[in-house]
Amino acid sequence: MSALIFRPARNAMQSGKGKSNNWVLVHEPEGSRQIDPLMGYSSSSNMNSQIRLTFDSLEEAKEYATRQGLAYRVEEGHDATSKISVYTDNFKNGRKTPWTH
Repeated sequence: MSALIFRPARNAMQSGKGKSNNWVLVHEPEGSRQIDPLMGYSSSSNMNSQIRLTFDSLEEAKEYATRQGLAYRVEEGHDATSKISVYTDNFKNGRKTPWTH
């Protein structure tokens, strides 16, 4: 059984960074999902696919995985760079495109 440890990206619908500082451990799928013939839902008999654990640091997540005997893979998260924009830059003389009404 193997696990994936990663830091989730921030929500694209909001400007905040809530819940993106924690590390998440999820079990990687062992097999493919089946389609239920009656309702058409996709399902799996693997109950570990429903487990999602959060940790405050990467070291805590690694320690938990080794304690449980899980082979794990770490995906390093990258931080987004913020673009600083100033309203007065819209009216500068050196703009690439001229400002008009």
